[in-house]
Amino acid sequence: MPARHAAAISELRADGLADLHTHLGGSVDSAVMWTLAHEQGIALPVDDYWDFDRLVTIADPRGIEGLPALDAIYQWTELIQSSPLAVERSVHWAIGGAYRRQNITTLEIRFNPMKRNRGGERDLDHIIMAAIRGLDRASLEYPRVRAGLILMMDRTFSSEQNEVIVQKAARYAARGIVGVDIAGPRPQPGRYPYADLADRVAEARAAGLGVTIHVGEEGEEGLAEIGEVVEDLRPDRIGHGILAAGDEGTMALLRETGVVLEICPTSNLLTKALADEAALHDTVRTFIDRGVRFTIATDGPEMMRTRLTDEFELLLRLGALTAEQARAVNALGHETAFCLSPSPARRGA
Repeated sequence: MPARHAAAISELRADGLADLHTHLGGSVDSAVMWTLAHEQGIALPVDDYWDFDRLVTIADPRGIEGLPALDAIYQWTELIQSSPLAVERSVHWAIGGAYRRQNITTLEIRFNPMKRNRGGERDLDHIIMAAIRGLDRASLEYPRVRAGLILMMDRTFSSEQNEVIVQKAARYAARGIVGVDIAGPRPQPGRYPYADLADRVAEARAAGLGVTIHVGEEGEEGLAEIGEVVEDLRPDRIGHGILAAGDEGTMALLRETGVVLEICPTSNLLTKALADEAALHDTVRTFIDRGVRFTIATDGPEMMRTRLTDEFELLLRLGALTAEQARAVNALGHETAFCLSPSPARRGA
């Protein structure tokens, strides 16, 4: 790493880093997941730890064949985290690990509680409260870190299931749940009816929760979906949204509404959402030039085998960001974090 880049990364670490887009299933060290799997008696398809490590991470630097392959990895991490004990320890480790390894002082971790209660076998409130206990423990041990939990709906779930997730998020808004999201496999072919989430989003906002939506990462309909989401749901942030770089009108809409993108460079390269580093450079530079606001995130540092400092170093190396722009992007992460913008519910009003 050139000395000037090393100096820039050192300054970022000194400021304290902000990661607003990381999934619980991708944020826990493989060794911890290995132990959790054995403690719970989960039958694994491998007997050796190193084979397990390759099972729950993207081990090949050439990446994987798209988001379906990524979903297959998440199915294992979600299964292993499907108990109150596993969720509590996972959240606690993810926050502590982020601080110890990267000096992340603003962190938001997202997860779908219904994908961790084994199809209803476990009580959903127990799963959520276990995550909150992990958050509380980490807050005591790492007081410099401001962290929050985002509960995720899923595009494969029924409207009733997603409604329950938002209701639970609202119920625990005073305890560290700071936002809602939706992700999961998109309809193939076709588009997900994001407008149908309007009532769910309104309910979340009424509880003082932030709203971020996974959209615009891939797919033929991905670009059009960004506009639909912004117009119909008015989220505070969008997870990924990289396809917006290909359309001036969409970027103008993002700029006018102030929606912040959560860009995950390594993840997008590994899943082939971005073809190569040149495409990453052009995407980031386009957003800079058009005034589209964005943060940089890991998506799941352990699964992606990356660190937030690696993400910034990559963008500095490519010339996608200057050192000054990197600091501004990181500062925006702190500024737009849901966990640093207390809602009336979290203030106890």
